[in-house]
Amino acid sequence: MAYPVENLLRRPVEFIPAGVFFTAALGLVLTPETFLLPPAVAYLAAVGLVLHAGWRLAQGSRLVRYQANLKRLPRYSLASEAIPWSERALFLGMGFHWDRRHTQRLYDTHQPEHRELLQPGMLYRAARRLERSVEGTLFDRLARISRSDAWWNPVAPLPPVGGDPAIHGVEPDEDAVWMDLSERVGHMLVLGTTRVGKTRLAEILITQDIRRGDVVIVFDPKGDADLLKRMYAEARRAGRADEFHFFHLGYPELSARYNPVGSFSRVTEVATRITNQLPKEGEGANFAQFVWGFVNAMSKAMTALGRTPSYQDIYHYANDIEPLVLDYCQFWLDRDPCAVGWREDIEALEVDPKSLDRAMKNRDLGVIKLLEYIRGKGLHDDTAASLMKIISYEQSYFNKLVASLIPLLEKLTTGKVAELVSPDMGRLDDRRPLFDWMGVINRGGIVYVGLDALTDYEVAGAVGNSMFSDLTSTAGRIYKHGETYGQSAAAAKRRISIHADEFNELIGDEFIPLLNKAGGAGYQVAVYTQTW
Repeated sequence: MAYPVENLLRRPVEFIPAGVFFTAALGLVLTPETFLLPPAVAYLAAVGLVLHAGWRLAQGSRLVRYQANLKRLPRYSLASEAIPWSERALFLGMGFHWDRRHTQRLYDTHQPEHRELLQPGMLYRAARRLERSVEGTLFDRLARISRSDAWWNPVAPLPPVGGDPAIHGVEPDEDAVWMDLSERVGHMLVLGTTRVGKTRLAEILITQDIRRGDVVIVFDPKGDADLLKRMYAEARRAGRADEFHFFHLGYPELSARYNPVGSFSRVTEVATRITNQLPKEGEGANFAQFVWGFVNAMSKAMTALGRTPSYQDIYHYANDIEPLVLDYCQFWLDRDPCAVGWREDIEALEVDPKSLDRAMKNRDLGVIKLLEYIRGKGLHDDTAASLMKIISYEQSYFNKLVASLIPLLEKLTTGKVAELVSPDMGRLDDRRPLFDWMGVINRGGIVYVGLDALTDYEVAGAVGNSMFSDLTSTAGRIYKHGETYGQSAAAAKRRISIHADEFNELIGDEFIPLLNKAGGAGYQVAVYTQTW
């Protein structure tokens, strides 16, 4: 009979009837005549008594096991090559399905009258006292025996993982927990305080994704070397070492290169990715809008000239936009049928310096003549008009408007980091690989991204969020053009598994669309964070 109310914290009284029945069975076997029974009947009765005693003994043992589990944490270890994986399910570890029974059991366990069940036993406490008292003495070797994590050691210390053992102890029978892969497009949140094993769980999930053949992209703000080594080892074990890419802001001499603003479906994305890193509170919101238009004008001009925008180029033109104005206007006028002979006209043009606005007096004479020619002829081009408006600002006023942009770009273009996020396509001697997300998806790549946030939080945030924007843009292109967009004919449809450790340092406006709208493009995201 199944009782509606459990009482698993009582004393195991089942051992008493079990002992009585075992004794009675022994008596029947040894002296059947004492019970006035023929031997055959006595033996048959003894078998029944033994079976009943065994049943009661199992009940009592289950009770003892349950109570013992409330204050111990059995060690569970799994070799990397032994991690199970499936094409249809995701292995999460050992555990059980929590229901109302476990909630009630945990509540009962923490009642004051049962506190002794959660406290270590007398021998356990004595062993810990002994270890502390002999530390640093000749008897320290004896303490090593009590500290050993062996099956024969009844006073072995608990694994150093912290937490409440009773949470696992309320269910004696744990089993492997699997999740259907079809549920992963709804994404996964792993929440836990520091040092509870979030990154180790990430290793288990990443290992399975690599073996399954997924495109695997891992964002690690801290730059965990163990996670990096595990990913590379699993890529080699799965025969995918050639598909592995390593990007790390802390190791620029070894890292692959990536241009966060070089790939886009709309040129306006470049300005959005950069200005999203700027402060938007108070007056910063107005400045951010101006900076967006400023960067967008430069990006449109560079794209029209056949150049790939980069942090380095934008920083260069933010400090001196005149070369870009000259290059673009010359490019435009050479193709405008209304500007035939414009070079000769400009050469013959005379400019009175006294008639110039204050903002234009310090400009290059060639730029001044060019702008005067365009205005005099009534010529118009949207990009040229944007550049001309920018160049007409008085220098001190302009510097105030872009005051928040220049420091950010300086951080992104200083030192060896600039070689990673603003790669020079013309350098044939630089053998560090260069990747983009569409190429990674096409080849079925594995990418580890170490942002080195502990060294420079702002640079890590700017690069990480630009990568998220690029991934979201890539998802949009896949949505519009189909799952095979940008891929070779031989490329198979692949799931795109994205893992973001320390998610609280990465979450921003760029990541939210990735979570909300990219499931249809095959993106499945797992995020790991300490705070809700």
